[in-house]
Amino acid sequence: MLGEYRITGKGASAIAADIESAVGSGALKPGAALPPLRELAQELDVNPNTVAAAYRLLRDRGVIETAGRRGSRVRSRPATAPRDEIRIDVPAGVRDISQGNPDIALLPPLDTALAAAAAHHALSPALYGGPPVDADLAALARAALDADGVPAGPIGITSGSLDAIERVLAAHLRPGDAVAVEDPGWGSTLDLVPAMGLRAVPVGVDDDGPVTADVARALRGGVRAIVVTGRGQNPTGACVSAARAAELRALLAAHPQVLVIDDDHVHGLVDLPLHCLSGVTEHWALVRSTAKAYGPDLRLALYTGDAVTVDRVRGRHRLGAGWVSHLLQRTVVHLWESGAVDPVRTARAYAERRDALVRALAERGVVAHGRSGMNVWVPVSDETGAVTGLLQRGWAVAPGQRFRLASPPGVRLTVSALTPRDIHPLADAVAQVLRPAGPGPGGSGRFV
Repeated sequence: MLGEYRITGKGASAIAADIESAVGSGALKPGAALPPLRELAQELDVNPNTVAAAYRLLRDRGVIETAGRRGSRVRSRPATAPRDEIRIDVPAGVRDISQGNPDIALLPPLDTALAAAAAHHALSPALYGGPPVDADLAALARAALDADGVPAGPIGITSGSLDAIERVLAAHLRPGDAVAVEDPGWGSTLDLVPAMGLRAVPVGVDDDGPVTADVARALRGGVRAIVVTGRGQNPTGACVSAARAAELRALLAAHPQVLVIDDDHVHGLVDLPLHCLSGVTEHWALVRSTAKAYGPDLRLALYTGDAVTVDRVRGRHRLGAGWVSHLLQRTVVHLWESGAVDPVRTARAYAERRDALVRALAERGVVAHGRSGMNVWVPVSDETGAVTGLLQRGWAVAPGQRFRLASPPGVRLTVSALTPRDIHPLADAVAQVLRPAGPGPGGSGRFV
C-alpha cells in the first residue's frame, strides 16, 4: 500500500506530521492509499481514535482525501504541491507566454504614488487602534462598485484576491463542505479549496461564464458556496453575460443559504460590463484586486459583502495580520485619484492582442476562446504534445493541467507580451502543432 515507507508516531499530531513530511519529501506519492484506521492503529500500538484524529488533521490541511469505506489516500495534488509548480523550463530564445502576468508597459509608475503615500503618512501616521480601511479609499471603492451595480455593503481590504476568497470561505464553511468552482478555472482557487479541507465540485464554463445546468446540478448536490469570475476569467477569458447572470441569479434565489463569491480580479483592464451574482443570497462577497491593473506587487484587494460576512472577515483579519498597510492603501488612493491608469486604453490594448490572436487561429482552423482579459484558451487533444511542440517552435505556453479538474485538456496563451508582429507567427506555430489532430474539443464554445 505504501511501498517501503513506514508511518511512525504515537500521538495524532506526530502521526499527521510524519505523513505530511513524507508527502512533502516525495516518499509518499500522490494517490497513495493510506492504511485503514484499525490496521495502522494496531501497527503503531495506538487507539484507532488517535489515527482517526491524525487523518482529520491531514484532511483539513489538504494533504489527504477521505472517501468513507473506500479509505483515505494522498491527494492527487497535495497542498504542498500547488498547481503553479506545474511548469516547464524555458530555454534561451523561447518566448514565454505562460506566466499570466500583465504587460509592464501598461502598469503605472509607482514612485509618485508612493511618495504621496509617504507624505500623507508624515502628516497622519497609521497607528495601533486606528481604522483598518482608509476612508478615502473606501469612498472611492464604494463609488466604483455602485457604478457597476454591486449591492450596497461595507468595504474591507485584504492582501490580494486569494486572501479575500480564503477568508470569506473560512467565515462560513467548515472542512468537508462542498464548493462549486469553475472548471477550467483559476489554479490557485482549485488548490485553495481542498487545502482548506473543503470539497471542490467542478462547474463547466463556456464563453458566457459558468454553465447553468452544471450550477443547477451542483446546487442540487448540496454545495455550500460558489466562486464565480465575472469577467476576464482565467484561463478561458469567459465573461458572464447579462442573460447568463439572470439565469444563475434565478437558480441561486432558490438556495439562499449558499455563499456567493464574485471574483472581479481584472477590474481596470476590461471593457465589458460586470454582471455579478452578489446580493441574491443571504451571504455574499465581491472581491476586486489591484494586481492586474496596477501591478502584482501592489498586494491589495478590496471586497464588499453582506454585513455579517464582512464583519466576520474583518474580525478574524484583526486577530492575525491586523490590517493591510495604510501606505499601500494611500498609494492606491493616489493612483485612482490621479487617473494613473486609463482603463479604456488598457482594456483596448489587451483586447486588440487577444482578438487578433483568436481571429488568426480561427483563420487557420484552430478553435480558441478569449472574450475578455489577457488570456486565450486553446482546447487540444494532447496537452503534453501541444506544449512540447510549441516549445520546439519557440513558444512556451501554460499547460492546461494547471487549471483543470475534470474538463478536457487545453493550453493557455497570455497575450500581454505580444506585439502585432507576433500574432501570425504564433498562430502558425499553434496550427502546425494541432493540425495533425485537428482543433480538438471545444468547438461548441463550452470547455467541458
